[in-house]
Amino acid sequence: MDIMKQINSLPIYAVCSTVIILVAILCITFIVKSYRAGLKIGMDKTVLKRIMISSATFTIIPSVSILLGVIALSGSLGIPLPWMRLSIIGALHYETTVAEIAASSTGMSGLVASEMTAQSYTSIAMLMGVGIMWGAVVSIFFLKKYLSKFSSKPKKEESKSSNKTSFGDIAMLSMFIGLCSAYLCSYVGMAIRLNTYMPLIVSILGAVSMAVFSYIKEKKKALWLDNFSLAGSMLIAMTGAVILNLVIGGLV
Repeated sequence: MDIMKQINSLPIYAVCSTVIILVAILCITFIVKSYRAGLKIGMDKTVLKRIMISSATFTIIPSVSILLGVIALSGSLGIPLPWMRLSIIGALHYETTVAEIAASSTGMSGLVASEMTAQSYTSIAMLMGVGIMWGAVVSIFFLKKYLSKFSSKPKKEESKSSNKTSFGDIAMLSMFIGLCSAYLCSYVGMAIRLNTYMPLIVSILGAVSMAVFSYIKEKKKALWLDNFSLAGSMLIAMTGAVILNLVIGGLV
């Protein structure tokens, strides 16, 4: 049987959809418990409903980026696995990076559907799962203790330096700068060695789009735009890639 038919088969859909349904049940449970807790502390029902509607509305556009990730990965990994991963715990930049690394380690030239084998698919799925599970595992054992530090009253020395940037913020920013630098360097390398400029052009287009969104958000105080900037930048970059491919073709 063709490998793409296998990874898009009913049993794979059944396994992935079961996981998604379980997570959806958990989400609904937390929504109900949160709503009841809000009523218990005296919050108005109208306010609670307005918050729920507003939250649901502002998750639609940002989720477009997740949908784009599912579409991008489905060509080589099928629909069920990317759908499950990006619906519950995965992140777009993580999934694509780890999938590419796993594919290369199995002898593939990249996430190419024509080169996919059962062994490669299994290796990719396993590496993606094992690599991202540690955040949840560590949270189970250490998150409560970590959060207790924030609930306790700060000491005098700590309160004086409360305006300093936390280590977590610095570490997260450094990680993303390193990640972006690695991607850009690889794209520059592809442009120099292989005369393939499309990844570099698209990444620059996405970065410029994000900069424009950030500028508008800061200058116009449009904080709501922060929820749409990632999806908007991805859509602009992908649209630019399609247009460039149609106009210029093999030159990029």
